[in-house]
Amino acid sequence: MSRDASEAAVVTRGLTKRFGRIVAVDHLDLTVRAGELYGFLGPNGAGKSTTLRMLCGILEPSEGEGSVLGIDLRRHPERVKSVIGYMSQRFSLYDDLTVQENLTFYARLYMVPRAQRSSRIDRMLRLADLVGRERQLAGELSGGYRQRLALVCALVHAPRLVFLDEPTAGVDPVSRRTFWALIRHLADEGTTILVTTHYMDEAELCDTLGFIYQGRLIAEGSPARIKTEAFTASVIELEADPLRAAAEALAEWDAVDEVARIGVRLRVIVAPGGPDVAAVTGFLGARGVRVGWARAVDPSVEDLFVSFVDKDRKARVREQLRALASPGP
Repeated sequence: MSRDASEAAVVTRGLTKRFGRIVAVDHLDLTVRAGELYGFLGPNGAGKSTTLRMLCGILEPSEGEGSVLGIDLRRHPERVKSVIGYMSQRFSLYDDLTVQENLTFYARLYMVPRAQRSSRIDRMLRLADLVGRERQLAGELSGGYRQRLALVCALVHAPRLVFLDEPTAGVDPVSRRTFWALIRHLADEGTTILVTTHYMDEAELCDTLGFIYQGRLIAEGSPARIKTEAFTASVIELEADPLRAAAEALAEWDAVDEVARIGVRLRVIVAPGGPDVAAVTGFLGARGVRVGWARAVDPSVEDLFVSFVDKDRKARVREQLRALASPGP
């Protein structure tokens, strides 16, 4: 399907946001199709949240133009706010209100007609599996249930387009999986969703990915297409003894772009046209390193993203992505 503006829920051309001398978003051209689950991927400070706030009518662009559901961002930002759903990184549930009271508050805020309010709230309770928790205070909910309540509060007015800004940050893996099943269900029903994330497993679930780095869109496409068309290197995983010596030797080899340690194994990104598994095994053996096993593997979304980053920043960016995705203490 072509990515033309006629079938788009979001279109930007040269969208830019500056904070003094800092360019947070740099001439962004973005098209999100109606009914699409679009993942906006990048490390902290890449410009993801700033982009979403401009698209939601919260921040005024410094330059460029855009439309959301056909509404001009610069001329009618208040109209944009009324027709979308938005869940920020710190979505403000009212902890001293119950689940039912939070939903009622947002239904009124979004001016859901009184005659539809009760049925709409009931549907949101079922959608988020919150039936039976209507009288529980929001402040007493677990992290996963809070996120689900936050999402349906943003959906209670039945918007055609929803922006989710890192909605599962700090949530445990089981709750993240449940939350994403809910997102996928909404997208399959026709809701357009633009979600920012730094979790690589979540990115795999999107229809289309946009890789943003230093305020610029550096790659875009389905996860499968990017893997086959945009990633030209090969990936080898191996176990070796001693592991540290293997990592140091490979890191100094010009034919290797990057070496990452993952538990007790190494993940080696080989430059295009570089050595195969046998050559890597032989290279390490010649340096006194015993290779237990080695095999070629498919690239991950993390490999794809890091491959687009300047070589001298690869290790730092991968470390940042992993730190962000790691559960807190």
